[in-house]
Amino acid sequence: MNVPATAARRSRGSVIEASAARLDAMARARPVLLAPWRAAAGRHACAPPAERDAFAEAVLRLANVNAGAAALMAALRLAATTAPGALPRATGAALAAADLCRKAGAAATQAAFNARLDLAPRLANWTAADEAAWWRGLVRLSREAPDCVPALAAASGAVLDGCGAANFEGFVAAGLRSGTDRGARLSFFALRSPEARRVLDRLGGAVTLSRLGPQLKAYATALWGRPFPIKELPPAADMPASARRAAVSSGIVLVPDVFRGVPRAAASDLYRATVAHATAHLALGAVPFDPGHLKPVQVALVGLVEDARVEALAMRRLPGLRALWAPFHTVEPSHLKTAPAILARVARALFDPEHADDDGVVAKARALFGAEPDLADPGLSRRIGGLIGNDIGQMRVQFDAKSHVVEPRYRDDNLGLWALPPPPPDAALQGVDVAVQAVRMEHRPDGDDDAPPDPDDPERREGAAGRARPIAPDARGIAVARTPEWDRAAGLERPDWCTIREAPPALGDPAAIDDALARDVGLARRVERLVREARVGRPTRLRRQPDGLDLDIDAAIEAVTALRAGELPEDRIHTRKVLRARDLAALVLVDVSESTRDRVPGLDASVLDVETRAVAVLADAMDRLGDRLALRAFASDGRDAVRLTRIKDFDGAFDGAAKARLAGLAPGHSTRLGAALRHAGAELAAIAATRRLVLVLTDGAPSDVDVPDPADLVEDARRAVLSLRGRGVDVFGITLDPSGQGAGASVFGRANHMPVRRIEDLPARLSDLYFRIARR
Repeated sequence: MNVPATAARRSRGSVIEASAARLDAMARARPVLLAPWRAAAGRHACAPPAERDAFAEAVLRLANVNAGAAALMAALRLAATTAPGALPRATGAALAAADLCRKAGAAATQAAFNARLDLAPRLANWTAADEAAWWRGLVRLSREAPDCVPALAAASGAVLDGCGAANFEGFVAAGLRSGTDRGARLSFFALRSPEARRVLDRLGGAVTLSRLGPQLKAYATALWGRPFPIKELPPAADMPASARRAAVSSGIVLVPDVFRGVPRAAASDLYRATVAHATAHLALGAVPFDPGHLKPVQVALVGLVEDARVEALAMRRLPGLRALWAPFHTVEPSHLKTAPAILARVARALFDPEHADDDGVVAKARALFGAEPDLADPGLSRRIGGLIGNDIGQMRVQFDAKSHVVEPRYRDDNLGLWALPPPPPDAALQGVDVAVQAVRMEHRPDGDDDAPPDPDDPERREGAAGRARPIAPDARGIAVARTPEWDRAAGLERPDWCTIREAPPALGDPAAIDDALARDVGLARRVERLVREARVGRPTRLRRQPDGLDLDIDAAIEAVTALRAGELPEDRIHTRKVLRARDLAALVLVDVSESTRDRVPGLDASVLDVETRAVAVLADAMDRLGDRLALRAFASDGRDAVRLTRIKDFDGAFDGAAKARLAGLAPGHSTRLGAALRHAGAELAAIAATRRLVLVLTDGAPSDVDVPDPADLVEDARRAVLSLRGRGVDVFGITLDPSGQGAGASVFGRANHMPVRRIEDLPARLSDLYFRIARR
């Protein structure tokens, strides 16, 4: 590509094409480009003429979009550092940079080139496809969020280390879906947000809590015979990743989403060891200790001894836990006399009595622990911890409580062992305000999510942290809760993603509801029959009763066997039938999105009119039956405005006021079903009932204005349904689906989905479905 001065004169036999000649002329006219141009030309002098000309054309295109001299020089330097024979890669980079410049400007283009040049020493194994994927990701970002290009270019090294070039475009796509707030997106692409780290972990194939969560919950249940809530530990910006430990707070186990620096092969074992240890504290531990006047080193040692005590009890019950925990105790005796080293050696000595360590403090701790007659006494932890803490204090070794990290890594931070006073309002808590049942209550005034808490707020001074408080309303309603949402493309759950707002009901004419109930005499009689049958209840056979009309065959056989063996037989050998008491709580979610405004063919009514009539028939029947029923209408206008309207509460009657609220419903907005379902599940969780049921009445697939692909919200709703069922809440969907091709079966499952082909049949079908599933 070394172009002589006469190259501008083109001849038939010349191998120099027009673009190369024009670029050579431009370089001579702008001396700042001449040196890098000659370096690139010399590097690829043996390249085919077509490749050389294509590269020159790409650089000229970059000049035509006003990329500036710095970007042109960077493109030429990139070519000069590209291996001979790989000139098309430099050409592709220049073309991509020209596209990027059109949308994001010269500064972003220069930042991209600078990042690419800085990455060069680390990308020896980068293929042409890898480089093309990196540039495509930046070009897409320039089209949709141009202000974020410099941030992502600067963070490209960390992104590529985390997920590789093949997943770079997926990372960009996940960031673009993370929201429309400029500050939040900049934080994502600069890798300052926890969400960005989660995406990198998922794309990079890391073992994460979000992947292992169901397995770990089942594992903990199998260990102790009862379930324990396991949640993600919120990240702490002021704590290095290697120092993060699990935590136990208010009966909830908090685990980091990822243990950074842990090999993939060992990560699963670390998660199991962590969960087994934390749940052992909940299953076998004691009431929180009062720190009293203990010194910091004594507090740490009391926690260490309590860890050893609980693990010893756990290994008595489940000996296999020793093999799970032992590989993490790796500290060996040494001459190092620091507080962290001594504490780690004491931890291993108490865990493994066979481990040899002749240090005086370690030997004393082991002797005191071994001499305890009853490990079930939690008081031993305070006694031994206090004594050993005094010994370490006399050694004059420095203990820094702020930087102290519990070892080994599977053990939690031990903060849950102490009855600590309430933190000051401005304390930076790591994560004690934990979501319960997948819903986090709002604590800040709407529209001021980034504002720090007000220390003068009287509710904060009076210990109101962790409780829901009213939030100033706006036109969209009062924000009452936040729920997570599943990101289908990123494969992770975004916490606190949707805001649930309680919209004040508009009041209609309750007489319209009464007229609708009286209009169809046949339907009224049919529902009356269902109510009478439900009141009778279903008989349940009780076995092993002291009296009854029938024999319990199994119990009778056991009694005869006992008599023949000379033993006293059990006298409970009868069965009897009783009518099962109805203990049911149901919540009906009514879709009032814009599509319910459509008129029903052949009826002088809209879809919402038919829905209202169906709900009125069911509510009237349940009111007479005495079943607890709540009615909620929902619609959404983006993730920050999922509006719910209270029509009837569980403890309220279906009276004139409730009928007025039902009659006042008006269609509008979209259908963000997953968020509404999660909030409904949270409401039902507070109701004491043997059976909990959510009935969803909707006329279409989930959708919203800020989600371009409806499949995303369909998958989110499906996961919300599965989550509720996992918590013992039955979910059924009734969809107005004349075509039968909707997403109802995908969301609710075929067994729990009823498509209604004729909308006018909805009132009867809804009541039939309720009474059918209520008898299960």
